[in-house]
Amino acid sequence: MNFVKANEVSEKEYFTYINDWLDYDEKIVPSGLRQIPDDFSEFMKRLIKKEDPSGVKPGWVPSSTYFLLDSGGRILGAANIRHELNEPLLQIGGHVGYGVRPTERGKGYASRMLGESLSILKAMDIERALITCNQDNPASQKVILKNGGKQDESFVEESGNIVERYWIDVL
Repeated sequence: MNFVKANEVSEKEYFTYINDWLDYDEKIVPSGLRQIPDDFSEFMKRLIKKEDPSGVKPGWVPSSTYFLLDSGGRILGAANIRHELNEPLLQIGGHVGYGVRPTERGKGYASRMLGESLSILKAMDIERALITCNQDNPASQKVILKNGGKQDESFVEESGNIVERYWIDVL
């Protein structure tokens, strides 16, 4: 398995990955992949450009998108790694958002992606990573705890949804 940047993913595999989410009628995670691109090459360039602070919209933070690939290049999951946090991300979102394609869940891929993401944050000299998930997502809670997560105060959205917040020591 390889954890690679967006520009190392094939167009065919990307759309197969997206269609897997759509076939299960689920929201694509991370959310930055929800926009279905007309021009795949330009979309991937935009994802890479978001790593540079000058390529980020006001109110957003620099981020890197990575994909977990099997040995044949098939996308198993994706992660968005935020290089810093702003006020909204301190409540919901945190440093890493990750998702495993619906047909590949329960195989340890989320734990692998979060572990790889934490290594990238460590290389950025980030001491502690905030990871969040909805209270009704015990699988993600398990992944976070397996990677050293320590629970912090929850956040309640206006809708009543409860977001669990965890900190992981990185350095």
